[in-house]
Amino acid sequence: MLGLSFLGFQAFEYFHAYSELNLKLSTGVYGSTFFMLTGFHGAHVTIGAIMLSVMLARILRGPLHRRTPLRVRGGIVRYWHFVDVVWLLLFVLVYWL
Repeated sequence: MLGLSFLGFQAFEYFHAYSELNLKLSTGVYGSTFFMLTGFHGAHVTIGAIMLSVMLARILRGPLHRRTPLRVRGGIVRYWHFVDVVWLLLFVLVYWL
């Protein structure tokens, strides 16, 4: 749910930046860097949300293999930690500097 809410806020931010601040890919280095960095992060959040949705569907479908929870934790949790750490770096670079 947090990943989906993040994507909703990012869509709102893109709409605001494009319509009210006139920020586009063609407006210079800041515009292209902003959309590239936040767009790649949004793509990774989308992939993570899809992974979690697939795992939820598998859990709701029935019993899992004995080793599946270990694979889930190893894959999805580490992936989300990567996405979180990248977002901390992007937040400082894009919004504070």
